[in-house]
Amino acid sequence: QVQLVESGGGSVQAGGSLRLSCAASGLSFSTYYMAWFRQAPGKEREEVSCISSGDHSTYYVDSVKGRFDISRDNAKNTVYLQMNRLKPEDTAVYYCATSEDQFCYRDSDEYDSWGQGTQVTVSS
Repeated sequence: QVQLVESGGGSVQAGGSLRLSCAASGLSFSTYYMAWFRQAPGKEREEVSCISSGDHSTYYVDSVKGRFDISRDNAKNTVYLQMNRLKPEDTAVYYCATSEDQFCYRDSDEYDSWGQGTQVTVSS
């Protein structure tokens, strides 16, 4: 079955950077769209970014545009989320997700494979 394992979270001061990684197995990675979600305490899970399989087109939620960069390395079956100029409001558990559909859904219910999550904490 599909397994997704995130890494790279941690604690950083505002303005700092972190790079999240999500290693995937059990799927034909190059053909799957990959997404990053986050969930802060008391808030709904929201899609942060998504990258397509073919042309690697990307989506970003407005709040992270210009600060976050999603990329993928199909040779390593890994998707990355480079997070720059971090803000306290970026604090959340970040999850990697994918589905068999070749689409970047906004709704987390449309994704059927999830990683365990990695905590990102940004202090002011």
